[in-house]
Amino acid sequence: MDQALAFLKVMGDARAFDMTPSNTVDPGWHSFALHTTAYAAWCQEQFGYFLHHEPKATVRTRPLIGSVVERIEAAGFYVDGGMWGAAKGCNPPACCGDGDGC
Repeated sequence: MDQALAFLKVMGDARAFDMTPSNTVDPGWHSFALHTTAYAAWCQEQFGYFLHHEPKATVRTRPLIGSVVERIEAAGFYVDGGMWGAAKGCNPPACCGDGDGC
């Protein structure tokens, strides 16, 4: 869940709608969004707008996930590389498994 919250915070603050979570991180966003009242209030408090979830809006590729990881780290958040398919010992498709190019 911490990885999903870091992802949402970076994407929402920057209005970087070209970002996408990994398959492992995305369920955290789903879980939060299912609690619609709390999620809507958090979005309003954090960003001043509702951050919509659009499944499959972006095809996950290793370069895209790498870019997302870099943005999250640059914002000062801890990144769990195993959850993003970015761990040094990760060999596709075992870790990333999120689509072509991973």
